Amino acid sequence: MAQWTQMKQLIPYLATQILNELYSPSFPMDVRCYLANWIEEQRWYDVDQEPQALTLLDQIISCLQNLAGQNPNVVERMRLQRISRNMNMFRSQPFQLVLTVRDVLRKERELLSQSTQFPALARFSQPPAQDSMAAAPPTRDVDLLVLKVLEIQDCRQQIHQLQEELNWERQNYDLEKCQSRLINSIKAWRWEQHQATIGHPFDDNLSPLQTWCEQLLGVNGKLRQEVMLAGEPIPELQERLGRLLQTLIQSSLMVDKQPPQVIKTQSKFSTTVRYLLGEKVAPGKPVLFKAQIITEAQARNLGQLGSLPSENVGELINNTAILEHNTSGKSTCATFRNMSIKKIKRADRKGSESVTEEKFALFFTTEISITGCDIPYRIQMISVPVVVIVHGSQDNNALATIIWDCAFSEPERIPFLVPERVPWKQMCRTLNSKFMSEVGTQRCLDNYNQHFLAQKIFDKPDIAGDYSNMLVSWAQFNKEVLPGRPFTFWQWFDGVIELTKKHLKSYWSDGLIFGFIGKQHLHLILKDRPNGTFLLRFSDSEIGGITIAYVAPSENGGQKIQNIQPSTKRDLEIRSLGDRIQDIDFITHVYPDLPKNDVFRKYYTGKSYLWGGGGAKVLSQMEPYPLYSALF
Repeated sequence: MAQWTQMKQLIPYLATQILNELYSPSFPMDVRCYLANWIEEQRWYDVDQEPQALTLLDQIISCLQNLAGQNPNVVERMRLQRISRNMNMFRSQPFQLVLTVRDVLRKERELLSQSTQFPALARFSQPPAQDSMAAAPPTRDVDLLVLKVLEIQDCRQQIHQLQEELNWERQNYDLEKCQSRLINSIKAWRWEQHQATIGHPFDDNLSPLQTWCEQLLGVNGKLRQEVMLAGEPIPELQERLGRLLQTLIQSSLMVDKQPPQVIKTQSKFSTTVRYLLGEKVAPGKPVLFKAQIITEAQARNLGQLGSLPSENVGELINNTAILEHNTSGKSTCATFRNMSIKKIKRADRKGSESVTEEKFALFFTTEISITGCDIPYRIQMISVPVVVIVHGSQDNNALATIIWDCAFSEPERIPFLVPERVPWKQMCRTLNSKFMSEVGTQRCLDNYNQHFLAQKIFDKPDIAGDYSNMLVSWAQFNKEVLPGRPFTFWQWFDGVIELTKKHLKSYWSDGLIFGFIGKQHLHLILKDRPNGTFLLRFSDSEIGGITIAYVAPSENGGQKIQNIQPSTKRDLEIRSLGDRIQDIDFITHVYPDLPKNDVFRKYYTGKSYLWGGGGAKVLSQMEPYPLYSALF
């Protein structure tokens, strides 16, 4: 309670503003006064868990309530009860109480150490008048002795408090916890960047992480300086600070702009790495980054910092870049422009493995010196997986490998492991996300579309069925051809994406295209509709086609469902879907019952064409488009 005894002497001479800043409404002076002895006996700097903090809070409230019950003064009793109730504000965040008390005790010590600045207390430090010394020299000596003892007590308390803080810091290591949160945030940014390939939202702003890295570097430097000035060596602390520094310097390298994930040999591409501690790089020799291409096996061996690929598996052109600082953008980057893969060495393949299933990565490395650090550091980073192809015909299959990798890999995986099978519901989310992001639409694949996709990939024509818990294999996705078709599921689905993105985006976004639907379901929803009712569906018999299914009269006076031959990308480049719909007189209403001219009018150009022989001529009437599917 020695500290509060001194504070009571000092408080009358403190300005109201200082007192208000010292004792806030959440921790008023009354609490400090009534519980002075108890407060100074607690080891506040040893508290690092919320249960401990909650126990201290309960004890404070209990003490205040006991004091209120024992106080005969009604006014003081009511005030103590009110204060005890207000202390419950810390219950949701009990550790905030610990921080508040620590802050109050620290500020009190600072004020006591500056007590000679207050006029009423300055007499202890001023020599008394000559006549006073002659009249009562013992009094002066006693006054000086009292002051010296107070100073000694204050120094001892500060040393004790600092020792407690150091012990607490050694045990809990705030910097380590804060840096761990930073590293997790950096990993999350990289993971979100990887997931953006399949359409997941991604904020590529690295400025907050850069500020965080710079601040932690500054804190680490100051702590290392304080450890050196401490007088006695603290090897454990020095070692931990050194490890944290190395991790921070290494983790601050990011691949800001990833390379294309499907790279064709002899084709130019670019990529950018960014160093979040760029402003702290020591001036002098330029920092030169080097890139090389590595295999999946080599990527797995990079876990130990310092290990380099032992074999060069590919020849990269323009594979060096200088780290440059952009003052306006406050970023420090090395941009590899006009890179290309001249040649690539393939690994031995097993069984039916294809070259488009083989994953590589770009490996970036350099040696860097940081201001305030004694030694240079070698830093390295790898890109997301890439597939290297030699011909454009391999692009679709290579993209399938990338889609599977981005969608179904785990954040902390061994490079570049992926599962062989995944749940359909996970696959369905991926297809929907990829479709929406590539097409650039807010309209998703509805339940009807998703159900037909499941029927397609599992070869289950029965309209009834729950596929959510079934597993989809990589082979079903893009290795085995669909039954009765010369293409895989992904090749077919990707063809629909390309067609919709280039020619049907507005139609799809306006809800005019039904999309993916099987023939059984099609017959079910159209069978009771009037003749001329139609809907637009993606062809399931060829890649990248859209067809018109409509209700037509049958020869026996009934009805039949027919499909017009699919229109492909080439067809729609010649004549738009809207004009094709306008041309066909026997389709009149869009399912369920909307007049086609009301719905498609904005897509009409006002002219009708008959195509043949590579030319076109305007006709007054249009001959029917060829049919390819009759009654079923």
